[in-house]
Amino acid sequence: MSELFYLKECSSTNDEISQVLLYPNTSFIGLYTFNQKKGRGQYGNTWSFVPEQNLAYTLAVKTSSVALTDFLFNYYTAICIQQYIAKLTENPVKIKWPNDIILKNKKIAGILIEKKKINSENYFIIGAGINILQEKFDKISNAGSILTQTGKQFDLKYFAKGLHNFLIEKLGKFPSEEEILNQFNLNLFRKNEISVFEIDDKRQNGIIKSADKNGELVIELENGTRSFYHKEVKLLY
Repeated sequence: MSELFYLKECSSTNDEISQVLLYPNTSFIGLYTFNQKKGRGQYGNTWSFVPEQNLAYTLAVKTSSVALTDFLFNYYTAICIQQYIAKLTENPVKIKWPNDIILKNKKIAGILIEKKKINSENYFIIGAGINILQEKFDKISNAGSILTQTGKQFDLKYFAKGLHNFLIEKLGKFPSEEEILNQFNLNLFRKNEISVFEIDDKRQNGIIKSADKNGELVIELENGTRSFYHKEVKLLY
């Protein structure tokens, strides 16, 4: 059983979701808006938002229903959102480690997953910001939207409800850890391609080899292969 709520505007769907967690027998509760005032990204970053052009969506999932490590749950969530956008747009979509969504070399979505205890229940709070109809972005930005990258326009409510139903179906039964890792790496942005990275404030070339079950990114550098946690390395593209 799932519930999906809509707000005309809000500060952050990840913060506001606690206001609608009123159904203790419901495993999945979603909340969305097209006018988010104070969106948050990974590690305190902000998520810029143009009203009535993009989607802010949050899904609360009881941790008791998830038999995965936090890292693998993050990976699987990214896979699900990647699959939904790829299916809807009929375009190849990639995952930039650890959980940005890339369409034709532009970031069109970011995911923030938090763990919270609300009303004596532990939840994964999955927040996704998805650029859908926005046409103008900063010239030096790596951001884009589904519209700018594909030329396709989608009704925002249709997109939001479709995403919610797709996630509920996918999160109802989890694949094996091996399959999650395989799927994540199959769709990993710039895997096995020479790329430029920023490591310890210095730029160097390297090749992404894989993301592992511990949440680390394995990169082959000129002086050997190393593993990195998020924020220890930045992919420049």
